[in-house]
Amino acid sequence: MTASILPLGSEAAPGPSPTEAGFVTGGVRMLLRLEGLVALAAALAIYAYASFSWAAFALFFLAPDLSMLAYLAGPRVGAIGYNIVHTYALPLMLALAGFVGGVPMAAAGGLIWIAHIGFDRLLGYGLKYPTAFGDTHLGRRS
Repeated sequence: MTASILPLGSEAAPGPSPTEAGFVTGGVRMLLRLEGLVALAAALAIYAYASFSWAAFALFFLAPDLSMLAYLAGPRVGAIGYNIVHTYALPLMLALAGFVGGVPMAAAGGLIWIAHIGFDRLLGYGLKYPTAFGDTHLGRRS
C-alpha cells in the first residue's frame, strides 16, 4: 500500500496513480523533504561560518525562481529551465569553485542557491514534469 499525495478527503484525479506517473510518495517523499532541510541547514551553516553578507543572502535567495519565466515559452521549455536551475549540480560546482579558487562571491552565490533549492524541497516543491507547472517529482501541486 502506498501513501497518497492527495489531502485526506480528496477525490483522486483521473489518470495514472502517483507511482505510475513518477511522483514520489510515502516515506521516500518525506526522506527527500528531509534531504532538503539538511541541504538548507548545511548551506546556512557554511554561509554563516564564512561570514558572508546576510543582506546579499536576502537579496538573492529567491533569484533561482526567475527560472519560472521560462514557462512563458510553454510547459516543456519551462520545466527544462526550472529543472536546470533547481538541481544541486550547478550550485555545488559554483560553491566549490568559489572556495577552491578563492572567489568569495562565487562561493556565497553557490551556497545561497543550494539553500534555495533545499528550502523548496523542504516545502515539497520538486522538479517539474513537462505536463504542467504543478506536476513535480514530489507530487502534484496546485
